[in-house]
Amino acid sequence: MKRTRFAFEELTVWQKALDFAEKIIDLTENIKTDRKHFRLIEQLESSTTSVALNIAEGKGRYSKKEFMQFLYIARGSLYETVALLKLFSRKKWITEIQLEQIEISADEIAKMLSGLINSIKNSL
Repeated sequence: MKRTRFAFEELTVWQKALDFAEKIIDLTENIKTDRKHFRLIEQLESSTTSVALNIAEGKGRYSKKEFMQFLYIARGSLYETVALLKLFSRKKWITEIQLEQIEISADEIAKMLSGLINSIKNSL
């Protein structure tokens, strides 16, 4: 029996957000820091996964306005992720090159989220 795809799986921005989260989680597995900073790593994993999760949850809502609100939350989580990674870079837990690569991906996702939000706004 063929599995039905969920509507959010068709969204390129969701696919990119999921890839982004996977990259960040892979990155956190190699961070060498004291256990006293574990909460910051957990916060990073939470914010990065929140991007894809909010896109998916919003797509499952019954109105475009609700979907748009979840896209705003996803974008906020993306910005939170980047802010945390800037701190990680300052602390030398990740390299400048890693940060730059992440920022390129984050910028692409942010533009896609803004485009989708504007598209929804224009259809209301």
